[in-house]
Amino acid sequence: MDTAVTDRLLSTTRAVRRRLDLGRPVEREVILDCLRLAVQAPTGGNKQAWRWLVVDDPEVRAAVAGVYARRTLAIIDRRYPHIQDAQTRRVYDGARYLATVLAQVPVLIVPCVEGRPDAPGAAHPSAFYGSIFPAVWSLQLALRSRRMGSVLTTPFVEEDERLYTEALRLPDTMTPIALLPVAYTIGDEFKPADRPPVETITRWNRWTD
Repeated sequence: MDTAVTDRLLSTTRAVRRRLDLGRPVEREVILDCLRLAVQAPTGGNKQAWRWLVVDDPEVRAAVAGVYARRTLAIIDRRYPHIQDAQTRRVYDGARYLATVLAQVPVLIVPCVEGRPDAPGAAHPSAFYGSIFPAVWSLQLALRSRRMGSVLTTPFVEEDERLYTEALRLPDTMTPIALLPVAYTIGDEFKPADRPPVETITRWNRWTD
């Protein structure tokens, strides 16, 4: 295994919003290739309850984007005046941009879990949700390796879930977890993010001596 290639993939898979190529189609077979890799991720209890809804129909994308933009833009407008640092402001600017163009993004992927977290006998929340996110990250890595970008958004708050469910015609037995806009990227010059040195956030054996 080429560690340098793996390290570059892991360190440069960014949340892509502004640099999604809205004019270039994304082939269904490429998405399926990435999902084949995603489902190799580990799952809690080996249940493999993830399901994937891929949206490439313009009408359905527009319906989803309308619900997404309404809430997302309201949150951004409420929080933006209180942002102090430039990096966070850039993130919010990118989020605002994404909300305004979401209907134009070629593919939207909705990872779902079969079942409901509040159903009798449901797995503990850590297992219910923890079994889907490793697969989501694997999907994002696979997309990145094919010169595509994505960003993990979690818009399915309770008051809007019904609207998404209606737009996507999801059965009551399915729990939508996230929404990933997917497109080829404009350029490929992604860099590692600015993060604190791990030595400053890592402890060994016990939290205190």
